Amino acid sequence: MLLKQISIINFKNIASASLHFSPNINCIVGNNGEGKTNLLDAVYYLSMTKSYFGGSDLFNIRHGEQYFTLQGLFSHEDEEQQINCGVKRDEGKVFKRNSKIYSRLSDHVGLFPLVMISPTDNALINESGEERRKYLNSVLAQSEKEYLNVLLRYNHILLQRNKLLKTPFDSNTADLLSTIDEQLVIAGKQIYHFRKQLIIELQPHFAKAYNTLSEHKEEVSLAYRSELTHEDFAVLLEQNRERDRAFQHTTTGIHRDELAMQIDDYPLRRIGSQGQQKTFLLALKLAQFELLRRQKGFCPLLLLDDIFDKLDAGRVHQLLSMVAQAAFGQIFITDSNKVRVDGIVQQLTKDYTIFTAELGQFES
Repeated sequence: MLLKQISIINFKNIASASLHFSPNINCIVGNNGEGKTNLLDAVYYLSMTKSYFGGSDLFNIRHGEQYFTLQGLFSHEDEEQQINCGVKRDEGKVFKRNSKIYSRLSDHVGLFPLVMISPTDNALINESGEERRKYLNSVLAQSEKEYLNVLLRYNHILLQRNKLLKTPFDSNTADLLSTIDEQLVIAGKQIYHFRKQLIIELQPHFAKAYNTLSEHKEEVSLAYRSELTHEDFAVLLEQNRERDRAFQHTTTGIHRDELAMQIDDYPLRRIGSQGQQKTFLLALKLAQFELLRRQKGFCPLLLLDDIFDKLDAGRVHQLLSMVAQAAFGQIFITDSNKVRVDGIVQQLTKDYTIFTAELGQFES
């Protein structure tokens, strides 16, 4: 799968841009704040129907404008597909594939898979469990067609339950809560099994990638932790019903799941150096890439945003070796140092394109 070209209007600091990409490696260089990451985020948006960095869609509209549009031309097995996205203030978002409007955005996610690696991924290690659950959701949304619909259903039922817990409690409320619980259990168990299987499948690819990047210097592991591992969800909800009424929200369930990250049997967050943490995240994303590649039967796009900082020369060399030896498909790389990225990419291939970013404009 390839992204052949992209057209952008009023997306973040990019007023207008139209770029044709190399099928191999595309490098975007420039100083901080010139639009390098915004270009990658536009590519991500076309695939995932939202920004990599979260927040309201309106935050992505260029300052002083009323809308943004994105258009991408994808190619896979000699078939081209055009994706259009438009967001207008007070009018919402429209996504089209080959001029046909999606009725559900979830139908688009996973058709044009990608993996993005960014400095903001540190939140996976240093922030709350919500960040790690978001990561699991984003991986599964691309790899399992039904997952996103089940997750949306679970979140909708959870919202209903939490609203009900804030109302005066009587026999009618109790009956309605029991009905809601039955629906929540069905969706919650499905999500639990999806997530559990994902970690089982990710683990060997993750371990292999980390060992290659670190040259076997440390032992690392991933572990999926959920209350549903040791107790039936229906039983948990029943046992915690009085507590939930007191707190006026649901205190148990898969919305409290955790992804444990460890190095040498200790939490990565506590003992991992900056380089070790970055290597851990690289290995995790490369494992995600390999899993998607096997499931889809073709390479996802790989977006590498400013990844060479904080990696020592040895780990950079190992990363390049991995990319050079494997069929990684189309790659997008940003860096502030043109000389550095040019030297790095020349080790991989002679077929690449370099774009220079300045004030939201790009020249090749």
